[in-house]
Amino acid sequence: MPILYTTKASATGGRAGRAVSENGVLDVTLTVPKELGGDGATGTNPEQLFAAGYSACFLGALKFVAGQQKVKIPEDTTVSAKVGIGPREDGTGFGIEVALTVNIPGLERETAEKLAAAAHIVCPYSHAMRTSTEVPVTVA
Repeated sequence: MPILYTTKASATGGRAGRAVSENGVLDVTLTVPKELGGDGATGTNPEQLFAAGYSACFLGALKFVAGQQKVKIPEDTTVSAKVGIGPREDGTGFGIEVALTVNIPGLERETAEKLAAAAHIVCPYSHAMRTSTEVPVTVA
């Protein structure tokens, strides 16, 4: 596929460290939640970042498909992503689960459901989750 945009972010310190985007706009302190053995210090974590990215991306896909279908969606439309992490059943690592909630005020439910289903096809996060996209890992 032709790539239209590429960006990069790096983390140091793992779950208790720092993550920074290549342009420095994203610069966050990473902390481990108490539920995963952390001390509950102020900061964010990969699951929160994934939830924020996925919800924003899905809302963008929703706006895209609404525009294609000539449906006006209100500015206060929201998408919330609930992301959970836990040990995989095969015992070899961890997995995540995601649930999305779409709220389109004032739009009839059937239309909202059709738009959400179409956005789920268009959204690259949804596509990656659905297809278990291969990610190359290179040691520098």
